[in-house]
Order: sequence, then structure tokens, then C-alpha cells
Amino acid sequence: MDIIFNPPVNEENQYIQLLVGELRARGYRIHPLDTIFSSRKHFKSINVVHLNWFENVDDSSFFVALRSFMRKLLVLSVIHWSGKRLVWTLHNRVSHEKGLAFFSRTLTRLLVRWSHRIVIHSRQSEEILAAYGAEALKKAVYVPHPHFIGVYGDVCPAPPRGNERLELLFTGMVKPYKNLELLVDVVSTFGDRVRLTIAGKALDDAYQKEISDRAQRARNVVWLPYFVPDGEVAALLAGADVIVLPYDLSSSLNSGTAILAFSYKKAVICPEIGTISDLGSHKDDTFHYRYHTDEQHRAALAAQIERAVALKQRDPIALETKGDRLYAYVADQHNVQKAGAILDKVYQL
Repeated sequence: MDIIFNPPVNEENQYIQLLVGELRARGYRIHPLDTIFSSRKHFKSINVVHLNWFENVDDSSFFVALRSFMRKLLVLSVIHWSGKRLVWTLHNRVSHEKGLAFFSRTLTRLLVRWSHRIVIHSRQSEEILAAYGAEALKKAVYVPHPHFIGVYGDVCPAPPRGNERLELLFTGMVKPYKNLELLVDVVSTFGDRVRLTIAGKALDDAYQKEISDRAQRARNVVWLPYFVPDGEVAALLAGADVIVLPYDLSSSLNSGTAILAFSYKKAVICPEIGTISDLGSHKDDTFHYRYHTDEQHRAALAAQIERAVALKQRDPIALETKGDRLYAYVADQHNVQKAGAILDKVYQL
């Protein structure tokens, strides 16, 4: 079967490579969305169009956003009126790009209305779809977010340490919704008891300078302002006691970075986004929290870091034990073959 899977390649997100590789192994011929109008024959050959993050619009300026929106609206309309089967993955509560939210909201409403099936990676997604009505909720199909076990090599042993300092790591694209400013400020209050490493490429030069300046003032924050090469990921994770992900609850829903942490035997400090809520009894192997205001977030994040510090001091292997249990959980529940089998059924309906 010929299908569009958009985007078909993302060198900075192995989630795409895992799913595309599994689909190709099942015999699907994957094409990029940009080729859909390349010829009449090619357009007719496409049976399914599967879109990821299609609702996101570049909001760097009004005219850039308008152009992006109009282009996506045209493509979406043609797909709909041609009768092609449309599948959409709901990744976020709302788009993280909030500057010109009208464009993203409009695309999201159309995707909910016109999709034949909506892939969800967490049960919290059902609450979001229910707000659009019963028909939208009926389209939901749960597909486990594939784990990353072995993707970046084997799990590395933790390096020897001569002190009880808690080593925190944030990794991933450095964007405002991930609350790095708040994280640096909170970590700075712990002094020598905690060290935070931030590893990831910033959204732009201005935001990189902002985070860099805060990190320098904090004194217990290490800033690695670049995309971490695949060959260095396992060692980077091994050097951390806990991965910290202070996401914005108003927009965040799923976290591939949390799944990555579990895949390399690391616990996380993270708000109760969908990925965390779905852990069931294993949620207690994470340092999870809720908040409604920025001040509540600051206090809750500090409290969970304090818990992790105390646990490491009380029992040096307790954090490793949590990581081992989370690893076993995702190995069983989040394998890519299971995800591929469900998508196969979705495409064949």
C-alpha cells in the first residue's frame, strides 16, 4: 500500500524513524507529503495520509504564519474532498506555538472533524477529544508510543561518583514551553546538593542567550547548547540520576523524552502529563506533580527535587531501582511492533 506519512524523516526525533521503519517492514511504501501533487498517477496511488504535528504553524511573523496556514489548509481540503483516508496523531493538548493560536486552532478543528481515525498515545487524549463531541472520541485509537531501547546503543553503566550530589539532566529541544527558566531558578536554590545539565539545541539565538545567562548565574548548572549526537546519548543519560522535564501542563500531553529516559533506566521528575498518568502503579517510580500557577509549579518542582535528593542520600541505589522498573515496563508495553500492528489495522479499515 502507498501511504503518506508526514514527516517521513526527522533526524532529531527517532520516533519517526522507528514508526516508518516498522511500517516499511510491514510492506508499506512511505511517501512524503510534499510529493502528493507531483503527478495525477501518484496522487491516485495514495491510499492513506497520516499526519503528525500538522496543526503546528510557524508563528515567527504574521505573514509567515498566514502562508503556512493557507498552504496547510489547501492540502488538508484536497485530501478531505478527494475522499482519501486521513489519519492524524494527536501529540499535544494545543500547539506549543502560541503567538498566533487562531491558525493552529482552526487546523486542529478540521483535523478532528475530517480524520477517519485519530491516533492517541495517552488516555488523557480522550478527554481532549471528548470536548469536540462524541463522534470525535469514537475516532480515537490508542497506539503505544514506541520505546527507544537500543536505539542509541546499550545502557551505559553509571560513572563512579565521589559525592552524594544529585545529578539532574534535561535533554531535548530547548523551547519556552519546557520551562527551563523556572528549572534553572529552582535548581540554583539547592547549591552544591544538586547539579543540572541542560543538553539540547535552543529555539533561536536569543533564547539560547537567555538560558545561557541564567545558567552562568546559577553556578550549579552546566549548559551544552547543541543537538546531542546519537552516539553520545546513552553516555549522557548514564551520567544522570534523574531526568527532569518541567513541562507546561496547558499544552503538553505526551513526552518522547520521558519514554527515552525509561528506555535507558532513568526515572523522571515531571508534571502529570499523559505519558506519566498512563504508567499506572509505575507512576510511583517517577517524581510526578500537578500545578495550576507558576508559583505552584515552582514549589512543586522544588519539592520533587528535594524528594530525589533525600532518596539518594538515604538509599544510593533507590533511583536505579526505579529506573530498572520503568525500563521493564516500557520494554513490555511500548514496543514498536505492537504500535506497528495497530497502525496496520487502522490503515486497512
